[in-house]
Amino acid sequence: MALFGTDGVRGLANGPLTAELALTLAQATAVVLGQGRIAEARRAAGKRLTAVVARDPRISGHFLSAAVEAGLASSGVDVLDAGTLPTPAAAFLISDIDADFGVMISASHNPAPDNGIKIFARGGVKLPDEVEQRIEAAMSGPKLQPTGANVGRVSRFSDAEDRYVMHLLASLPHRLDGLHVVLDCANGAASGASPEVFSNAGAKVTVIGADPDGLNINDGVGSTHLDKLAAEVVRVGADVGIAHDGDADRCLAVDAEGNIVDGDQIMAILAVAMKSRGKLVEDTLVATVMSNLGLHIAMRENGITVRKTAVGDRYVLEDMNAGGYSLGGEQSGHVIMSDFATTGDGLLTGLHLVAEMARQKKTLAELASIMTVYPQVMINVKDVDKDAVSDHLGVQEAVKSVEASLGESGRVLLRKSGTEPLVRVMVEAADAETANAHAASLADVVRKHLTL
Repeated sequence: MALFGTDGVRGLANGPLTAELALTLAQATAVVLGQGRIAEARRAAGKRLTAVVARDPRISGHFLSAAVEAGLASSGVDVLDAGTLPTPAAAFLISDIDADFGVMISASHNPAPDNGIKIFARGGVKLPDEVEQRIEAAMSGPKLQPTGANVGRVSRFSDAEDRYVMHLLASLPHRLDGLHVVLDCANGAASGASPEVFSNAGAKVTVIGADPDGLNINDGVGSTHLDKLAAEVVRVGADVGIAHDGDADRCLAVDAEGNIVDGDQIMAILAVAMKSRGKLVEDTLVATVMSNLGLHIAMRENGITVRKTAVGDRYVLEDMNAGGYSLGGEQSGHVIMSDFATTGDGLLTGLHLVAEMARQKKTLAELASIMTVYPQVMINVKDVDKDAVSDHLGVQEAVKSVEASLGESGRVLLRKSGTEPLVRVMVEAADAETANAHAASLADVVRKHLTL
């Protein structure tokens, strides 16, 4: 199997993800990302390359970041250790100080025993597949092994969080004065920065899930567990709740009544607001094929084009970069605002969402009403020939029949898994009963024709 997945290298810490692997991966990264015109010019000027390293608060992040920093320094790279920070903060800092690259140690929304290594290139951008493949190949090749004064230094990036917080505040179109916000930081990387930035922006802040002990990250809190946030918003009478995941590249919300506002609804609110201010490039939003039909209808009614990509924020970002678009994201809460960030940023997204409440003097429920969420049913059909799903005549005839029945009031999507012999059957309809019935019938068709 390839070492890199859809979002870096991830696995059980001290299982497949060992200190030895982290060190070797860092050395290979220095070999591959240490090439190119700018890197050569810096060396010619007698300068060493610089990398930013940050982590989320899982206990394994200590030994993994130490291994990464050792691998980089032994390759002649100066390391700025930014400590515990959100993934989008690491990406921002790489760009802000013009570092040559950077590394984030995090497993995002995964449980505490897992961890991961995400590598960002110059400018704080994620690596394309071909560069990841080159790094993986370089792990078994010769390493850079300078001696004497040419080895790298490791030092503390003392103002890393302050730089990030100031950047977020500078992005705001409106202050948050008068609004009460409950923040769920998932006992993760946002536990320090998120309460600080929302308070500095003028909001009254109540915080939950901001006591990381290295083991409780994502444990019953954060964007994958919204019940506690919803209950706290209602209990304290807050205006809105904002939930991050472990590395804070996601944002989901709840309104004053405790109702969930997902990534599609957040994108709808931001897209219409940005269009009204002339900030939505080509009046276009980039979303994945999994975004709700209600988002497409709402955007069409507001004169906004929706471009569809494969599932995964990296594909959203690729399309945004190719077209120069300013807003994109996923239903899961990865929202990319390219005027201010090179990756999904849960703090940035939450701030701008609450800023729209303040600017328009509307509740989150009122803003979210711009979009009707269609019931969406997903059934995973296992142990099938997933590669035949797009070509099998019987399956495709069944899909066309359901699409004809739904008309403009629904949608069908069959997706093969990237890692298992599995097909995901998704149906949206105007009501849950219809969506469930059609999804079940299509799942039966897939089993009948494609079972291995």
